[in-house]
Amino acid sequence: MAELTLRGVILGALITLLFTAANVYLGLKIGLTFATSIPAAVISMAVLRLFATGTILENNIVQTIASAAGTLSAIIFVLPGLVIIGWWQGFPYWLSAFTIALGGILGVMYSVPLRRALVTGSDLPYPEGVAAAEVLKVGAGSREGLEENKRGLAAIVASSVTAAAFSILAKTRLIAEEAATFFKFGAGASSVSTSFSMALIGVGHLVGLSVGVAMFVGLLISWVGLVPYLTAPLPSGADLSEIVGTTFRMKARFIGAGTIGVAAIWTLLKILGPIVGGIRSAIAAARVRKAGDGSLLELTERDLPIGIVGGTILASLIPIAILLWVFAQGGPIAANPVPIIVLTLAYILVAGIVIASVCGYMAGLIGASNSPISGVGILAVLGASLILAAIYGSGGDPKQSQALIAYALFVTAIVFGVATISNDNLQDLKTGQLVGATPWKQQIALVLGVIFGALVIPPVLDLLNSAFGFAGAPGAKASALPAPQAALISALAKGVLGGDLDWNLIGLGAGIGVVIVAIDEALGKAGKLRLPPLAVGMGIYLPMALTLLIPVGAVIGHFYNRWSLRQSNPEFAERMGVLMATGFIVGESLFGVAFAGIVAATDSDAPLALVGENPWATILSVIAFAAVIAALYARLKRWASAPLA
Repeated sequence: MAELTLRGVILGALITLLFTAANVYLGLKIGLTFATSIPAAVISMAVLRLFATGTILENNIVQTIASAAGTLSAIIFVLPGLVIIGWWQGFPYWLSAFTIALGGILGVMYSVPLRRALVTGSDLPYPEGVAAAEVLKVGAGSREGLEENKRGLAAIVASSVTAAAFSILAKTRLIAEEAATFFKFGAGASSVSTSFSMALIGVGHLVGLSVGVAMFVGLLISWVGLVPYLTAPLPSGADLSEIVGTTFRMKARFIGAGTIGVAAIWTLLKILGPIVGGIRSAIAAARVRKAGDGSLLELTERDLPIGIVGGTILASLIPIAILLWVFAQGGPIAANPVPIIVLTLAYILVAGIVIASVCGYMAGLIGASNSPISGVGILAVLGASLILAAIYGSGGDPKQSQALIAYALFVTAIVFGVATISNDNLQDLKTGQLVGATPWKQQIALVLGVIFGALVIPPVLDLLNSAFGFAGAPGAKASALPAPQAALISALAKGVLGGDLDWNLIGLGAGIGVVIVAIDEALGKAGKLRLPPLAVGMGIYLPMALTLLIPVGAVIGHFYNRWSLRQSNPEFAERMGVLMATGFIVGESLFGVAFAGIVAATDSDAPLALVGENPWATILSVIAFAAVIAALYARLKRWASAPLA
C-alpha cells in the first residue's frame, strides 16, 4: 500500500506553509496555537480522494508532516524573547532556521526509542492520536460503504459541524466564548472561569476519568487554595479581576511549574525501565537487520535503525556547537567559549532526553494541544540560566547580564525544539500504530515536517516583527503583538541572572508535587482510581478556562462508556463515543485554521464580532452549550444502540 510518496510529501509541505504561518501569528497575538494533525488529515483525505490510488497510509504521512511543522511553531514561545530583551532586532534567517531544525530533528531522534516505551508498550490514552486515527479510518471506510463506517462518519460530521458552528457563533459575541466571575474568598479572592469549548469535552471523553479527576484536583489546589492565599489581604477598593489575574500569572503558575517539575522527574523515573527496554528492542531489531533477516520484523515494528538515530544525535552536536559559538560572540562567553559550549551541549543532550520523555508522556496523557509546553519551557530556561549563574554569577554588569540572558534563551530555544516535537511525535506515531503505518517512514516524514517548518517560521517571525513588533521590546508600538509566553520565559531568565527570582514559589510547587506523588502511589497500591501527578500539575499550571471542561468531558465519557457496556454490541457503541468526541476536536481545529486566517487578513482580535457587549451572552452560552451536548449524546445513543444492517 502506497505510504511515503512524493505527492504526499508535496501536499504535506503545502499544508505546512499554511498552518505554520497561521499558528505563528495566532500564538503571538493571543497566546494559543491549534493542533494541526486532524485538519491536515481532513484536507489530505479531500485531496487524495481525487486520486484512485490514494490510501489511508498516505493520508497519515501527510498529517504527520503537517503536524510536525505545525507544532514546531511553538518555538515562538522562546525565540521572540531575544527581540524583547533587545539582543536581536530581527530574526537572522539561517541562524534561526538551523536552531529550529536541529532542535526539532533531535526531538524526532529521541522519540524513536520512546515509541516502543510510550506507544506500543503503554496504555496512555493519546486523545488526539486516537482522534486522528479515527478520522483516517472512517474516511477510508466510508469509501467502502460499510454501515458501521457510515454511522461513524455521521457521528464525526454531526459533532464537527456543531463544534465549528458553536465556535463561529461565539466569535460573533452573540453568545459568550468564555465566562469568568471574580469574588472574595476568605481574606483573599479567587475566580471561576470556563471557555465554552466542545474540543475540551472531546478531550475529556477520550482521556478518561482518572486524568479528568487529577486535573480537577489541580484546579482546586490552584483556585481554592493558592490564589485566595496569595491574594490575601486584599487592599481596599481592589480590582478583583486584575489582582486575581496577576497573582495567577506571576505566582500560582510558578508554583504549578514546580509541581510539574517534580511530577516530570517522577514520571521519568517510572518510565526509565520501558525506555531502556525500548532502546534494547531497537538494538535487537538492528541486529536482525544486520543478520539479513529484516523481513522477519513486522512493518509496524520497523523504526529508523538505532545506529542512524544515535549517529544523527551525535552528528547534530557539531552544527549546534557552531551555532552556540556564533551566537556567543559579543558576550562574556566569547572570551573562553570551549568549556561553556561543551557544558551547554551536555545540558542539551541530557535535558533533551528528559524533556522528550516527559513531553511525550504529557501528550499521551491529555493530548499535544493541551500539554503545558510553556511550563516545560520554564523548567528548561531555569536550567540553562542556573548553569550560567553558577559560572558567571547574577546581578552584575547589565551588558554582561543581557548577553547571558540571551545565551540562556538561545539554548532554551534548541531544547524547546526537542520539547515541541516530542510533544507531537508520539501522538503521530500512535495514529500510525492504529492505522498500521510503518514507523520509520513516519519518522522520516517527521524530519521532513521539521525541515519545512524551520524554513517557514523565521521569515514569518521577521514579517510580524517588522509589521507589529513585540510587547516589551525596545521601541515597541501600541499595536505590538503580546507574545505572552516569550515575555514570561524572558522574564524568568532575567530573574535568575538578575538575582531577583522568587524561588519559594517553585519550591512550594515542588512540595505539592511530592505530596501528590505519594498519594498517587498509595492509591495505586490500594487498587483505587489513580491521580496522575503530571495531570495534577497541569491543573495547577493551566488557566481554569482551559481545564474546567476536561473533567466534565471525562465524567460524560465515563457514564457513556458504562451505558455502552449494557448494549448488544458494546465495542461498537464505545467506538461511536470515541468518534463523537473526535468530531468535537476536528470541528474546533478546522475552525481554528480558518479563524487564524481571518485574524491575519483583518488584523483584528475579533473579526467576526457582530455586537460590542451582550449582557445575556453568558447565560445564553451556558444554556446552548449544555443543550447541544445533551442533544448530541442522546442522538449518539440512538445511533449506537440501533442494530447494524
